[in-house]
Amino acid sequence: MVLQPKHTTVAYRCPHCGAGVMSAVGAFSLSADMVKLKCDCKKSEMTLVHRPDGKVRLTVPCIVCAQPHHFTVSEKVFYGKELFVLPCPYSDINLAFLGEINLVKAELARSELELLDMMEKSGVEDLQSLHEDGETLPDPQILDIVMFVIHDLDAEGKIFCKCDVADNGREYDAEITDEGVRVSCRKCAASRLIPTDSHLAAHAFLNADALYLE
Repeated sequence: MVLQPKHTTVAYRCPHCGAGVMSAVGAFSLSADMVKLKCDCKKSEMTLVHRPDGKVRLTVPCIVCAQPHHFTVSEKVFYGKELFVLPCPYSDINLAFLGEINLVKAELARSELELLDMMEKSGVEDLQSLHEDGETLPDPQILDIVMFVIHDLDAEGKIFCKCDVADNGREYDAEITDEGVRVSCRKCAASRLIPTDSHLAAHAFLNADALYLE
C-alpha cells in the first residue's frame, strides 16, 4: 500500500499590494524547519515553522495592523481541514487560509470583496497608504471608535483573559499609548493592544464580537 503524503494549500493576502499569495505545502517540505511564502512585490511574507511538538506556527502579515500575527495549529488542523481560516484578532478580517485549493481560492476572492467594501466605507483609497513608514493618522475619531467598542464589549462581558470564567470580579484598564489602546486585566495582567493608526483598523474593530487578552 502506498501512503499518500500529507499536503495542503496555504494562502494570505499581501498588506502592501493586495495580491493573494498561495502555495501548496507538503509534510516533507515543512519538516525542513521553515517555509516562507513571499509576495512578488517583495514587501511581505508568511512563514510556517514545524515545531518539535508536532504543531505548526504561522507568522502572518496583517491587512489592518502594522505588525504580523502569530498562530499555532495542530498538524491535524493544518493538513486535515477542507478550509480553515486565521483571522486578525482585532477584527473579523481573515488573514490566512488553509485547505483544499479550490476552497482556498474561493475564500481569497470572497475576502477581497469584503476588504474592498470595508476600504470604501472607511474612506481608504489603497492598502499602501496604511503601511508607509512614518505615516500616522492623528484623527481623534479613530480613538473614539476604538474606545467606544472597548467600553461596549466590557459592558457586555465580552472581554476575556486568563482569569477564571466564573470570576465576576474582573476589571480591565484601557491605556492610550503611541501605538494604540492597550487593554489589560488588573488581576492576571493579560493584555491586548488595539492599533489606532488607521481608519481601516478602526472600522474593522467595530465588527469585533469579543476581545481576547493574552
